[in-house]
Amino acid sequence: MAIFSESFDLPVGEYVEMGVDWVQDNLTPLLDAFAAIVGFVADGLEDILMFLPPVLLALVLVGIAWWRVGWKFAVFTLVSMALLLGMNLWQETVETLALVLASSIVALVIGIPLGIAMARNDIVEHIVRPVLDFMQTMPAFVYLIPAAIFFGLGKVPGTIATVIFSMPPVVRLTNLGIRQVSKEKIEAGLSFGCTDSQLLFKVQIPLAMPSIMAGINQTIMLALSMVVIASMIGAGGLGNTVLTGIQRLNVGLGFEGGLGVVILAILLDRITQSFGQRKRGKT
Repeated sequence: MAIFSESFDLPVGEYVEMGVDWVQDNLTPLLDAFAAIVGFVADGLEDILMFLPPVLLALVLVGIAWWRVGWKFAVFTLVSMALLLGMNLWQETVETLALVLASSIVALVIGIPLGIAMARNDIVEHIVRPVLDFMQTMPAFVYLIPAAIFFGLGKVPGTIATVIFSMPPVVRLTNLGIRQVSKEKIEAGLSFGCTDSQLLFKVQIPLAMPSIMAGINQTIMLALSMVVIASMIGAGGLGNTVLTGIQRLNVGLGFEGGLGVVILAILLDRITQSFGQRKRGKT
């Protein structure tokens, strides 16, 4: 066994390093363009949210909670906003919200068309499915390494790592939702003279919307979890508060940052779930 282990060697790490060097040598302009787009979206959202006075933004969130979920959840949202302001975590919360929204938007812009392509072409599905399996089973911390190598440290690499980590659910569930549309409904659309694009946008996507919205919800939740981890490469926000608490062994600071993440997760989860329901919740 020892002889076999000494003679059998696969330097996978060296091949990966060669691939990284090739990307840096040949695809730097493309990477810079992608980073510029992501940075523009992330900075723009953060500037807009930071421009709004805290009380006004809090009232907007309370109004959305009341509209989409109900008055009880609006009360919960109001108490949560007051708690975040009282813990002096408003700026960190807004930074995290902006990063989550920016990374989710980019992930959805890429993921939903990819899911549609998978649903309409089996070859695309066979190619993309193993990639999605790889993306979902890879530990989250591993995504920080290429993000830091290709894009440095800061908000943009953190957002890009979050995009890659959070994209698989919306791709899978978009593909699944469209494929589960019954053949009878597709045949009915064709019998009324629908073209391929009309069949997609007027029949398949509307009927698959609950599944697509579930994918959007999961993408946003994964984005929030990854944004916290991305604080290790300078993404900032509530994740930085949690990281500081860990580094200083400050239980109180870490708990406050974690509580802010929990509040934001509940708000985003309940609001996005409401868009996938046919009727607005009563609670």
